[in-house]
Amino acid sequence: MSKHVKKDRAGKDLNKHSNSHYEEVQERLPPMPKKLYNKELRKLQIELVKLQEWIRQKQLKVVVLFEGRDAAGKGGVIKRITESLNPRICRVAALGTPTEKEKTQWYFQRYAAHLPSGGELVLFDRSWYNRSGVEHVMGFCTNKEYEEFLQSCPEFEGMLLRSGTILIKYWFSVSDAVQEERFQARNHDPVKRWKLSPMDLKSREKWVDYSKAKDAMFARTDTPQAPWHVVKADDKKRARLNCIHHLLSQIPYKNLTPKPLKLTKRSAQGTYVRPPMDTQHFVPDVY
Repeated sequence: MSKHVKKDRAGKDLNKHSNSHYEEVQERLPPMPKKLYNKELRKLQIELVKLQEWIRQKQLKVVVLFEGRDAAGKGGVIKRITESLNPRICRVAALGTPTEKEKTQWYFQRYAAHLPSGGELVLFDRSWYNRSGVEHVMGFCTNKEYEEFLQSCPEFEGMLLRSGTILIKYWFSVSDAVQEERFQARNHDPVKRWKLSPMDLKSREKWVDYSKAKDAMFARTDTPQAPWHVVKADDKKRARLNCIHHLLSQIPYKNLTPKPLKLTKRSAQGTYVRPPMDTQHFVPDVY
């Protein structure tokens, strides 16, 4: 069985879940050397490929939720997970604002449509927990709808688990100082500015409200059957490695990846003649 056993700096087993909620004030550590980060990431991505093949062959249904503050690094870890995997097996569900039609549906309905079939891994970049976060804080749902969600959510997740779905939930915790740094960096980088939205700017004014909403969410939905796993996300590189390492520890798997194939020789060109170069439209060599 492929399983990592690592301990944190205090010597605690990182594969054991702790119910204590991580305070959003994080110790500043020296930057992780890029070479070391890439080396560790490569090891974990090889393990992810093994996990992927196990999920495919055993027809597992796996759902992973990524929640947390804006600019906490959810998208970064999702990118590192998916970049080495088969998109036909591992896919990302990142739902936008609900349509007028979707607003009339059962709340979980549009999320249920993205749940995995056998042999699939689905990563939710934000999820049904929007209701207990942004919708509640920004007033996009009524108090009745909010309370109904907190009551129904554990029941909905229990149904998923009883159906054989593996559910793993991550909360990315980032301090207000680091979030501010990332917001400023995004605002000054034209390649990343699209990540900032008017809603993100409003969320800066409601930091305490979001904290209270998160605490209430944990109190009602951090259950023994579907616990929240908190990722310390002030350090992006360490957060990515820690999250992927933990994800690998949640599903026992064996290495079922195919052996290298024996490549046959290419067939001879024979009488085939390529068409003239000037009959084709080539992309200009600008670089």
